[in-house]
Amino acid sequence: MKRIIPVILLALLCLGVEAKSLEVEYSNGKGEKAQTVKRNARYWRKMADGMAQSLIDKFWGASFEGYSDRYYFNYGSNLSDMTTQHYWPQAHAMDVIIDAAMRTKDKRYWAMYPLWWDGAPRFNFSGRREDAWWNVFVDDMEWMVLTQIRMFESTSDKMYYAKARQMYDDWIWPTWGPEDEGPWYGGITWKTDVEKSKNACSNGPAALIAARLYRFYDKAGASGGQSKEEYLIQAKKIYAWLRETLFDEQTGAVADNIAANGKINRNWIFTYNQGTFLGAAHELYKITGDERYLADAVLAARHVVERMSNNRGVLSDATSGDGGLFHGIFFRYFVKLINEKSLDYPTRKQFHDYLTHLATVMTENGINHSTMLYGGSWWKAPADNANVGLTPHVTGCMLMEAMCVLEPLK
Repeated sequence: MKRIIPVILLALLCLGVEAKSLEVEYSNGKGEKAQTVKRNARYWRKMADGMAQSLIDKFWGASFEGYSDRYYFNYGSNLSDMTTQHYWPQAHAMDVIIDAAMRTKDKRYWAMYPLWWDGAPRFNFSGRREDAWWNVFVDDMEWMVLTQIRMFESTSDKMYYAKARQMYDDWIWPTWGPEDEGPWYGGITWKTDVEKSKNACSNGPAALIAARLYRFYDKAGASGGQSKEEYLIQAKKIYAWLRETLFDEQTGAVADNIAANGKINRNWIFTYNQGTFLGAAHELYKITGDERYLADAVLAARHVVERMSNNRGVLSDATSGDGGLFHGIFFRYFVKLINEKSLDYPTRKQFHDYLTHLATVMTENGINHSTMLYGGSWWKAPADNANVGLTPHVTGCMLMEAMCVLEPLK
């Protein structure tokens, strides 16, 4: 193990010690004696700031000479991969910018909102001529809608809510069902040209969207079209289908999909599906107060903590492609659940310790502290001159931002 801990502790002393510093018992998983590392909120903010800035410097297209209007996150750092065949990661990269804007109130981040709003649809590889936000992948549109709702939440600009509502009403909800057609009996489709594949990645986010359209309906001054209550009915309906069809109430696992032949793929269990399922359950719990939703959220989270982590206490490495984003999506919804005061203390502490351990391993080993890039490996940071993928780096950003909002145990 590299001798990083003393350097970090010295840095913390130079920064000043804040109240309620977090003590982490950290082991590198190689049989060495565990060490205690003290981390305070300022440390996590510094890490989040550095990684968000690296996201802009290394991936934001317009950061590079000759690409002044490329308001789009490149797929590889430093112009190493400029394909536009990656619509859905745009939403999660922008989510990190939203995190940073809400956390710091820095105008640099707010200034990116209208730029991304222009670039995301303009570079959409399968956008329709009449509306470039559309995409053949329903789940890709859903990630965009969730980001648009967060843009509204952070600015109160009704334009963002209106677009999110239109995309859900016109393009997402219409892919539901039919409810009398077996063996699916409902469900949001995964892809518009593969209508009989009903996936967790299209139903978990859809339930979240409907619940959030309901929650922000009055604030947005919404009128016409679907009523506020219809969104809550749909959120419950989508969630109920997902729970009944793809959720294992014994283990907490969320299966990836039910295919056209009716077969449920229970061998594919991914962290992002666990995350959106528990996120939707938690959202519905906050709206309804029904503790069954909270119990489902805890079970899905516990499946990740206890069944998807290896003997070193971390998740699998995820260094590229779509999978590079899966853990980050889980972190976004997991931290909200950890902060839920209704959780019993032992459960909250288990989850709190787990997230903190992941963040500690990442900062000790996986992040290059010179470039502030994370390449998806928990135990090996990318070299100074290495090209890094957008998706794993965004996952690293999301874990650091999660640590910034993680509330202390009481």
